[in-house]
Amino acid sequence: MPEGVDDSPANARFASIAKKVKMGKRTEKALKEKAAASTSQEASEDDVNKVPEPYTCTGHFDPDFTELCRRAGLAPSEIPTVVIRAKRPGTPPPPDPKAKDPNPPEEAVDVAEEEPKPKTYVTKERFAYFKPCIQVEMENEDKPATVTEVYIRGWKIDDMMVGIFKTCFPTIEKLHTINFWNTGLTDKTLRDLAAIFPQCPNLKNIVIEGNPIPEEPWACIMGEDSLIINLSLRHNDITDRGASGISSALSTVTTCNKNLISLNLSHNKITDVGAEAIAKGLRMNRILLCLSLASNRITDKGAMKFGELLSRFPLTHEEVVERRKLLRDKGSPDRGSGKSPPPSRRAESKDRPGSVRSGSHLDKGDKKRDKSSKKKDNKKDKDDGKGGTKKADTWKKGAKAVMAAETVTKTTKGKKTTSSKDKKGGAMPESESPDMVEAINPLLESVESIEGQLWIPGNRSIISLNLSRNEIGEAGLKSILLAVQYQITLANLAPNPALKGLMRLSLGRNPIRADSEAYQKIQDLMLTRDPFYKAQAKSPDGDTQSLAG
Repeated sequence: MPEGVDDSPANARFASIAKKVKMGKRTEKALKEKAAASTSQEASEDDVNKVPEPYTCTGHFDPDFTELCRRAGLAPSEIPTVVIRAKRPGTPPPPDPKAKDPNPPEEAVDVAEEEPKPKTYVTKERFAYFKPCIQVEMENEDKPATVTEVYIRGWKIDDMMVGIFKTCFPTIEKLHTINFWNTGLTDKTLRDLAAIFPQCPNLKNIVIEGNPIPEEPWACIMGEDSLIINLSLRHNDITDRGASGISSALSTVTTCNKNLISLNLSHNKITDVGAEAIAKGLRMNRILLCLSLASNRITDKGAMKFGELLSRFPLTHEEVVERRKLLRDKGSPDRGSGKSPPPSRRAESKDRPGSVRSGSHLDKGDKKRDKSSKKKDNKKDKDDGKGGTKKADTWKKGAKAVMAAETVTKTTKGKKTTSSKDKKGGAMPESESPDMVEAINPLLESVESIEGQLWIPGNRSIISLNLSRNEIGEAGLKSILLAVQYQITLANLAPNPALKGLMRLSLGRNPIRADSEAYQKIQDLMLTRDPFYKAQAKSPDGDTQSLAG
């Protein structure tokens, strides 16, 4: 036994206890490590199964779009970049000859210097030009929340990208223009986009070009809840099928698009059938101002339909019935004042088929219901013929009563307005008063009975019509010439500041003879209708001088 080692039973017992304590600590440590590992494994499983919280857009398009793409599973290299849209450099002002040149020309130096690079283009890395990107325009490039226009050109927009746009577009407060060119839209993606547009508070301009869709669901963009003002659908291979849907979206007997003022359908495949459908959709529409059907397949037949639309046309049976309802519900001054029609008129006001007799009795009833008419006028109207009204006083006075009633009952921001003045007697703010008066329905205009049909003035709200580069010949030109002459005559007899008629008409590049008399007359008449036209003045010597600006 070594010297100095105590071999007593007490020491042996202490060594045994210390060994057990040490083994217990090792066991406890192993259990703790095992518990920690199981906890971390459960946490990792929870992280995999846990649904990430939805992203709340901030209104800054670039970071919102990038984050939504990352959450959708796109790699950083696959996310389209958001760039400022390049602008054409402005024209420098002409040099002032009187100003002194601060940098006088130096003497020519023979040393060849490197020519500076032009500033009209931007160089990019290899293949970077073909990488998808989103071009934007901003009010202030230093403020990311001021995006006003979004341009997507030359890459496919799929369902995932539409879902991203659905989240971020409505939060861009100043967005007013969206331009999609050659983006491979389908029926589903177009309808999904159309559902997003009404959610954007200030979106007014939509350009979808170079996106032919076999189903042609273009009417979904122009629903009754649409706030779009300018719509361009060029190069979409729109046929008569698509034109028919657009016609129904423009207006029917009972509905009308109340916001769209400019529609561009040029460079499509619309024939006379589609032109007739669009003309039908404009019969009851008095909102659209500019229409372009250039570079289509319209011939004389389609041009004649537009000539009829712009001059005057007979009402169909469905339109006559709707007009009768409007006159019964809104257009009668007696009803507006609380008076009931005489028993004889009440018997005649029942719905009946739109026959010759019905139309004539209807016009006689219009004259009798005008409470401002005198007995002499009633007697004179009865002697005029078969009851056709040739004056506009009846529908004008009835319309004023309708608008006055609508002004009284219309609500503004949930508060009912009872008069056009406030409690203190002052005028109401401009934002509340004018917007409350709606446009008069065309069916309430004055009518004229011709051979048993009721005729109303045509569409005079369209001020710009483009029919260039079609197949319109001499017969179509004569029909359009008569329409222009009719509008000018009607404007002189009964001027209406809201219905001025055509001011600009494009008929170039049609198969028209160079010596066409109708075409020359149209050109002469439209020259004076152009708002920028200034008559030529004669000098004291008798020479003609142009005053065009």
